[in-house]
Amino acid sequence: MSAAGRTGIGFIGAGNISSQYLKNLTAFEEVEVRMIADIDLDRAAAQAAEFGVAASGTVDELLARDDIELVVNLTIPAAHTEVGHQIIAAGKHVWSEKPVALDHASAKGLLDAAAAAGLRVGCAPDTVLGAGIQTALRAIARGDIGEPLTAATTFQTPGPESWHPNPDFLFATGAGPLFDMGPYYATTLVHVFGSATRVQAVSSKSQDVRTIGSGPRAGQTFPVEVPTHHAALIEFEGGRSAQSSFSFQHALPRMGQVEINGTEGTISLPDPNNFDGESLLYRYGQQEPTRIEAVGASFGRGTGIVELLRSIRAGVPERASGALASHVLDILLGIRDAAASGQAVEITSKVDKIAPLLEGFDPSVAQ
Repeated sequence: MSAAGRTGIGFIGAGNISSQYLKNLTAFEEVEVRMIADIDLDRAAAQAAEFGVAASGTVDELLARDDIELVVNLTIPAAHTEVGHQIIAAGKHVWSEKPVALDHASAKGLLDAAAAAGLRVGCAPDTVLGAGIQTALRAIARGDIGEPLTAATTFQTPGPESWHPNPDFLFATGAGPLFDMGPYYATTLVHVFGSATRVQAVSSKSQDVRTIGSGPRAGQTFPVEVPTHHAALIEFEGGRSAQSSFSFQHALPRMGQVEINGTEGTISLPDPNNFDGESLLYRYGQQEPTRIEAVGASFGRGTGIVELLRSIRAGVPERASGALASHVLDILLGIRDAAASGQAVEITSKVDKIAPLLEGFDPSVAQ
């Protein structure tokens, strides 16, 4: 942390998602965005100007700065680990957009390099740290549904090609609904149940070609490279389980459904792709659910970066960790491989149980 009490951070990648991070991180008291880098120097300069960041330039220029302690890696998924290794080699902590890597070996290599250098890797999604999911996690932890045993999650839509002007990448290898939306749901489930141990799954693809429905490319077709529906059974330590579906081939949209069932009731969580939202608690013998309003701060992307930095200062594990992201990646890869092979896949990685945030957690006010 600098003498002024603010941690210097930099950005590699100035694409659309950077605006969501910059909106918060340029306003939070605890951090200072000091530089934005991108291969497109004009784009980096434009983002710096819009959000009042003092400098922009190349990746090498950013990594050479001594006043930047953490770098936000917003490059394309295929470059996440390569750029992550560059950041670590420069002696800086990493915050990565999801996924942390595209395969288990690459994720492990990145985390091993960070550990050897005494550095940390945090990773999106940090939606799970918002007031919505955290309030639900505290309710589960205090026993509102008894012992949590099972879960059901649902994400199903017709697909994004009707509204997204360039949807091709969402149907390409390494994407699809499983890897695009799956991290939000799987991350939430790991926060509830702990480590996954085994997965079984089936998959399908409804169309080999899809048509873009909006924007300047409307009417153009593109190939569908991956399954557009996965239905999975995820087993967790202690015999707990979740049934999860991830689909781009349902005419009836159902999004954000996460239900955790326990010995004394069921809790319906808010959308894990959002930072806020109420939960509904259903108890046996109770006709109407109890509404649980979200308690705590919700600011959107960047929340996990502040929690990571505070954890570094305190010498405690961060909640949106690279280890968690790597375990979630293993779950999603396991679902993909189980569906392709027709055989159950064992998940060998593990993560420590993650405690909910305290109600007073506020990333916007310096501690």
